[in-house]
Amino acid sequence: MKKIDLTGKKFGRLTVLAESGRNRNNHIIWLCKCDCGNEKNVLGDSLRRGHTLSCGCLALEKLSKRSYKHGYSNERLYRIWAGIKTRTTNKNRREYPNYGGRGIRMCSEWFSDYLVFRKWALENGYGDSLSIDRIDVNGNYEPSNCRWANDNVQMNNQRSNHLITCNGKTQNIAQWSKETGIPRPTISSRIFKYKMTPEKALQP
Repeated sequence: MKKIDLTGKKFGRLTVLAESGRNRNNHIIWLCKCDCGNEKNVLGDSLRRGHTLSCGCLALEKLSKRSYKHGYSNERLYRIWAGIKTRTTNKNRREYPNYGGRGIRMCSEWFSDYLVFRKWALENGYGDSLSIDRIDVNGNYEPSNCRWANDNVQMNNQRSNHLITCNGKTQNIAQWSKETGIPRPTISSRIFKYKMTPEKALQP
């Protein structure tokens, strides 16, 4: 079958940039740029049939409109939900490298329906003075890994923006401190003040 060159063509919000490979069935995959700035790999057949019209932002907008119709778009909870989606999916956002860029995602149940997230939040200790906190800072946003916490709990559970990889294992300073028995200030000082390698810094 003769290949149909889709380069430069536009499908919905997606503009085809170039061929980026083939799937296991040897169907062509095209790299596309969405009007919102995100890039996405899409099968040519999916583009031509109109099955994929954006990077996903179109579905989010429809979902937002649905939530707005229910009168929830002005809630603080809604802004928290939208913020999680943004930092885990939008590569153009400053926060993305620390979330989506590290493989952190929002579970599909929450991602696809704000009302599901809202119900979980209200049944699991949400308060206007609390923020959502991932128990495992390397884990996803999902019911089993999230809780509502005050600033002190959040601070104690932060990865302090400093993940340390030693012998193929990546953890934050608090986690390494617990594992090695070395005080957190000592680990921080060794790495950031004395410029030790993680391997040397984490030796008792």
